[in-house]
Amino acid sequence: MKKKILIIIFSTFAFTQSAFSYSADPKEFITEIVNETKKILVATNSKEFKTEKLSELALKTVDIKGVAYYSLGKYKKKLSEEQMVKFLDLFEKYFLKSFTSRLTDYSDPKINVIETQVLNDKYTIVKSLLLATSKRPEVNIEWRVYTKDTNRPLIRDLIIEGLSLARTQKEEFSSVIEANNGDINKLFLSLKEFIAK
Repeated sequence: MKKKILIIIFSTFAFTQSAFSYSADPKEFITEIVNETKKILVATNSKEFKTEKLSELALKTVDIKGVAYYSLGKYKKKLSEEQMVKFLDLFEKYFLKSFTSRLTDYSDPKINVIETQVLNDKYTIVKSLLLATSKRPEVNIEWRVYTKDTNRPLIRDLIIEGLSLARTQKEEFSSVIEANNGDINKLFLSLKEFIAK
């Protein structure tokens, strides 16, 4: 259940209409993302419209390549240059489909951005709270914002009630590879099958 909430929340709020025009301050950045995302996910917008716009916006706002590298874990060093290019292409398609497919019926999120915790010059945690509804309890959300480029923060991870999206993805990929005696091509095949659904 936590994983499902994690995926929905990450994909729901991890997009904005123009990353370059948004605040460099992590807290303001997340606040603006939440507000802009609501405009895309209003009930009157079609499923096709939401999917298209969220896909476009994810490419500008989420550090998809960074998440992809992290998801490979120790296997990242074992890929050839050609395999890495192939993986990054597959991961981007997988990422976009995985999240947008869970968003089309989700609308009007109510979330309060509370405070920030600077971890170092590369990462800041933005703490927030998804307000309760008749269908779900309130949920604590921590956004891991990558701030190496001080003018353009990017989302690297979300931690929902202690569950990290990036870490969960890494564990799933590792499980697939290990179950196939370290054959990275089995992971590629799994990603392709998901994308083709």
